[in-house]
Order: sequence, then C-alpha cells, then structure tokens
Amino acid sequence: MKPLLFENFSQQINLQDTINSGQVFLWEKNGKKWYGINGNDVLAIDQNTRKITSFSENPADIFRNDDNLKKILENISQDKIVESAIQRFPGLRLLRQDPFQCYISFIVSSNSNIQKIKLMLKKLCKKFGRKVRFDGKEFFLFPEPKQLANAQTKDLLSCGLGYRAKSVKNASRDVVSEKIDFEFLKNADYDTTKKTLLKVYGIGDKVADCIMLFSLEKLVAFPLDRWMLRVLQKYYSKKFQSLGKTLTEKKYSMLHEEIINYFGPYAGYSQQFLFKMEREINKKKW
Repeated sequence: MKPLLFENFSQQINLQDTINSGQVFLWEKNGKKWYGINGNDVLAIDQNTRKITSFSENPADIFRNDDNLKKILENISQDKIVESAIQRFPGLRLLRQDPFQCYISFIVSSNSNIQKIKLMLKKLCKKFGRKVRFDGKEFFLFPEPKQLANAQTKDLLSCGLGYRAKSVKNASRDVVSEKIDFEFLKNADYDTTKKTLLKVYGIGDKVADCIMLFSLEKLVAFPLDRWMLRVLQKYYSKKFQSLGKTLTEKKYSMLHEEIINYFGPYAGYSQQFLFKMEREINKKKW
C-alpha cells in the first residue's frame, strides 16, 4: 500500500507541538520520523515528505482531517487570549485517538506527570501488548481490553501503576462487559457520555473530559486540571463566577457550563491551545 499524504499539511500541522501537548504519550521521534502507537496500529509520520505509513496499512484519521479547521480557528479566535495562543502555535492540532488506549492512558495519568505517564504506558505495552515489527523496528501495540481485564494485579503493579492498577483492571472489565461502548458514546451527547464515564472506577471529571475530547468526538469537553485553573485565574478571573482554587464535582459542572457558554462549541480546541501555551510559558517538560 502506498503511503498516504496528510491533506491538511498544507495548513502546516506541527508534529512537534501537537504530539508534545499532553494529548498522547506513546509517541517518539526517531531520525526524521515520528512513531506512535494508536491502539492496534503503529503510525510513522514524516513531516518533511508529508507521508504517513502504518503497520495496519489502514491508518485512522488521527489528525481530524474532516474537521472544518478554518471555521473552528476563526470561531475560537474571537477570544484574544486564545488568538494569541494560536499565533504562537499555529500548527497545533487536536488528535483523534484510539478510544480504549485514550481511556486507559488518562486513567493512568491520574495524579502523575507526563514523563511518568509515558513510562507507565510503555511498560504496560511491553508487558501486555503484541510485539510487531514495522519499518525495520520493534514495537509493542496497546493491550486489548481482555488482556488488562484478566491481568494479575502484581503484573499491573510491575508496570509502576501503583493504586491505578485497580482502576485499569476495573475499567478494562467495563469495556469487556460492554458497560462502556465507545461507538455508542461517540454518538451520544456530552452529558450522557460524561455520566457513563463517571460510573467507571478511577474516572473523575477531568479524566472523563480528556477521554471525551481526544477520542469520543466531544469538542465541547474542556478538561480542567491545575494548569487550566491557573490559566482561567490568570486570564479570565472576571468572566467565570464558579472559578476557585479547588473544584468539587458540583463546581466543576457549573464552571464547565460557564466555559461552554463563553468559548462555544469548539471549547476543547481553545483548551488545548491555552494548555499548550501555559505549559510552554512555564517551560515544563513534555
């Protein structure tokens, strides 16, 4: 199969900025190419030649080529802070990830930093994922739900998950039992999807919003962590009545409603630009 071309590379997707923005954790640069695990696939992307190849020979639309990017950026640029973030990182894009990998990744991300998250997920793939060879290199695909649902707790702990091991196991069981149906959730509304995810052991508001934004087509999702609270307090303290130093579940819901009313239907895009900008201002590692 011939390599595919990114249609939107004419709009200057910046792989460095996009991959290093807290959305994905199993990507690495090797020479002129970026390699990433996306569920049961490995993607290889060359920004210079604009080519994408994959282990499956049928790569998913991870760069959301079906989004009307011009319309979205015009919409969110009505806010001057977001506009300045877009000008600073014009090649930053939202990614459409494999839902199960995204789901487990952000459960693992709880109370951790990006470097540790990457390490835990790499160990999880090596321990439970299928080993494949692609482009002359060895990779481990993301584990299947059944593998993690049936895993021994000690084996999960050996990946450095700590207390998250129980969450990963239980969340995987919910997928196997079809309590969590990703295809259904992609088509459900924001509130239905949020309520469903919050029933999963180990998923709170922020993790649910990350999963919805990055894999379940909910562009109104606006994950709120300490970084985003810092952003809102720094730039928008007079706009949101529910803003505080800490967020209860009720306050999170109220603040999210205020955020959507202000940022609009593409709030998730705004969040990603703001998050990237603030982390870079503070020179945080990816």
